Amino acid sequence: MDANHLKLVNFFAAGILVNTLMMSMLSATEEIKLFMHKPWILECNKTVLQLEMEKCGERFKTDMEEVDPQNWCNLTHFIGEYHFFSACTEDNAVKIGCFWPNPVVEHYIIRIHKQFFSNCTLKSAVWGDPSEDTLIILILVPVFLTLTMVALVVWCSKRSDILA
Repeated sequence: MDANHLKLVNFFAAGILVNTLMMSMLSATEEIKLFMHKPWILECNKTVLQLEMEKCGERFKTDMEEVDPQNWCNLTHFIGEYHFFSACTEDNAVKIGCFWPNPVVEHYIIRIHKQFFSNCTLKSAVWGDPSEDTLIILILVPVFLTLTMVALVVWCSKRSDILA
């Protein structure tokens, strides 16, 4: 392996390492909370979980009273309240020793959705076929790109003696 290939392999390996490290630090969760599972909790206490869900729901209902009912279908008006509700249900479920989501939590969340967001369904979109011009563009662009790339590879392979 010549020096250029070795540099390329090293650069590629470093890129993968940096990407892996960055992605491990940028997870989708805002807060990482590690709860130690207590060995004496063998099963989820659904009664306590239901009570905790009620507390989260009451806070959400109070917060939603401040939002104009006409804006209940626009997530931008209550995203903070909904985030708090979702985090509350998750945190309480984990603290009690239950998985999240689970049937109790899902049932409660569905109840909340039916109460606040039942009128938010939009009319079903009627999908139509795109125009012929759009179809031609969507088909021909990838075909020509593929042909161009194949031609470029063949041309470069024929000129390998000059490029090397």
